[in-house]
Amino acid sequence: MADFDIDLASSRIAEQADRAGAEAEARFSRTGPVVGKASSPDSTIEVQVAPGGLLTGLTIHRSALRHGSAVIADQILELAQRATRRAGDKMYHALAPVVDASQLEVLGYEPIPDDDPDADTYSYGR
Repeated sequence: MADFDIDLASSRIAEQADRAGAEAEARFSRTGPVVGKASSPDSTIEVQVAPGGLLTGLTIHRSALRHGSAVIADQILELAQRATRRAGDKMYHALAPVVDASQLEVLGYEPIPDDDPDADTYSYGR
């Protein structure tokens, strides 16, 4: 039976992780932060999120206030979900060259098909 060298295996994994981290850092330094954005059809509400859905920006134009708080809240939630999908798509495409696709999907970063309404009109790192 062959012996398994845990120290050697750990060292190789650490080297791979360091290499992937350096490559990802280089990609992000070239492209800037990854964010997802979405706005209402009339552009009265605009939402920006970080990957994972952390709200990083919210703009509510005065004209949106005529719809009432319940409608505004629903729109914000819907837009935040759309922006979160977009941020996940961007993160997926930014990291796909350095991280296995299955690992990205476990983290919640999935590509959005081009024909999906949530697909952005521009690409990130593609």
